[in-house]
Amino acid sequence: MFQPSQHNSAVNPLDFIRAHAPFNLLPAEALEQVERGLEIAFFPKNSKVLARHGSKSQHLYMIRKGTARLERDGQTMMYLEEGEVFGYPSLISQGTPAFDVIAEEDLLIYRWSEQVFRELKRHQPFAEFFTKGLAARLRLVAQQEGLAVSPIDLSLPVSELVTRPPVFIARNATVQEAAKAMREHQISSILVEGNPLGILTDRDLRNRVLAEGKGPQTPLADVMSTPAKTLPASTPLFEALTFMVHQSIHHLPLEQDGRIVGVVTDTVFMRQQARSPLHLLRRLERTRNPEDLKGYSQELSGIAESLLAGGLGASEIGRSVSSLNDHLVRTLLRLAEECLGPPPTPYAWIVFGSEGRMEQALLTDQDNALIYAEDSPEAQRYFAELAGFVVGGLIQAGFPPCPGGYMATRWCKPIAEWQKLFLHWVKMPTPQELLEAQIFFDFRSVHGELPLEPLERIVATSGEETIFLAHLAKASLHFRPPIGLFRRIREEDGGVDIKKGGIAPIVSLARVHALEAGSLAKGTVERLKIAAQENKLSPEGAETLIEAFGFLMRIRLRQQLTNLRQKLPPDNKIRLEQLSSLERRHLKEAFLQVREMQEAMSQRFHTDRLG
Repeated sequence: MFQPSQHNSAVNPLDFIRAHAPFNLLPAEALEQVERGLEIAFFPKNSKVLARHGSKSQHLYMIRKGTARLERDGQTMMYLEEGEVFGYPSLISQGTPAFDVIAEEDLLIYRWSEQVFRELKRHQPFAEFFTKGLAARLRLVAQQEGLAVSPIDLSLPVSELVTRPPVFIARNATVQEAAKAMREHQISSILVEGNPLGILTDRDLRNRVLAEGKGPQTPLADVMSTPAKTLPASTPLFEALTFMVHQSIHHLPLEQDGRIVGVVTDTVFMRQQARSPLHLLRRLERTRNPEDLKGYSQELSGIAESLLAGGLGASEIGRSVSSLNDHLVRTLLRLAEECLGPPPTPYAWIVFGSEGRMEQALLTDQDNALIYAEDSPEAQRYFAELAGFVVGGLIQAGFPPCPGGYMATRWCKPIAEWQKLFLHWVKMPTPQELLEAQIFFDFRSVHGELPLEPLERIVATSGEETIFLAHLAKASLHFRPPIGLFRRIREEDGGVDIKKGGIAPIVSLARVHALEAGSLAKGTVERLKIAAQENKLSPEGAETLIEAFGFLMRIRLRQQLTNLRQKLPPDNKIRLEQLSSLERRHLKEAFLQVREMQEAMSQRFHTDRLG
């Protein structure tokens, strides 16, 4: 089946070998052993290098030239290309290979005997490449990327920013006494004693005292904020930053062992980090016209880049950016209500898709809708105008219209109609309808006073409908990870669509299993954790999908930021030549794991029996 080949001195194989994982993890002395133990072999096209359930692998293999495919029961599961290794699972387990390895084209192979492999495994980084599961290896990649130098380490406790002890004032003090104390201590807020804790800020003095014409003897209790929003002093900086953006606050008291130990302000964050989410939050608060929102998308991209450089994972960046986008929507709704007057009936502005799951990074198209309480001609007119105002403002801020029309200008209905619609999707589902409607099950209310419990009850009990789950599972299989040759993808399409190939399938898997568990969780990671807790998904499977999701989201964000720096539009295509050989291997393995879990879900819900 193969023809041994002699070492060709005109080409130095070691230069190729040490440029690829895991051999790039070996020290110089081990590379000498690699060179001494190297064998070179040739396998012609369509020959079988390893046989599933055949003899145990005798070598560690690396492809020098050509392509091999992994097959199981005649189905191609994955392609291996130049620089990739195989044969090691059988070597480690001393069992038979799990796949047939077949030469897709003529193969030039580098290989090492089992004895050499065992000796090289004495080097821990090299050994961990083979012994750690995909989830652990992806987690290690994320940790290593988080070591990048940044103006501020966002994993540090927020207490690191505290520079002075907190200043308190009695609860029965007046506004004038508080203002004097703030001037004396040169601070922009003062804590008000009592239970619950209160706080008075310079903004409160301006907006609640001066602007309202109140005098200096006004009691603090009339104008302070209580209870003051606090966090533990040990909270990581990025969580504190996200909390302040989400709560729209500028002063954050920190608690430790039952007492307040300091207050951090948005100005401290902005001094430490030039492109801070709080800077954009301030801009939104000052917005008086949708015209003022031009350039929002560029600022948001800069913030995402800064957070990525600060070592944050894609999930944390998504939460922070989604919180800013929530404030953008609330700003536009505030402006719309100032223009149109108060709403005739309570309403809720909802978002879904990646914004509903709080998984946005750079700007995508809009996914929003409007729900109002009582139907009437006046309500239809008012909310149509409100929707048009906000959708137009989002376009000015840089959010393009949704190509599928999933915007409040089209999806604007009274809650009774929304209930009928959700019940129809759950009780009388079809794969085609759910293919379009599944993102509505990620809905999240961003603004408004209308309670949405009727819709949440339908969603919470949808997992009891086995036919609905089966159709949802089938709809979730619309996007499949690519298993074609990466080389061909690189040459013909300019890259891999990582959203269709990996992110969307994981999102869909998480949605199905979380709804099956009766959970109202929205975020993909949270859904996967709940699915594992409720035994709808194995802990190992959930962990692998969580780490794969973070890996895919991170390299997509990195590519999008690269595009923007090169004046190109951000998209979902990953340029494979910009990935390391290890990242390409991880990408293939992630795709393989996702595809196998899709197959398991398909079998579990018998999606092949559905029309």
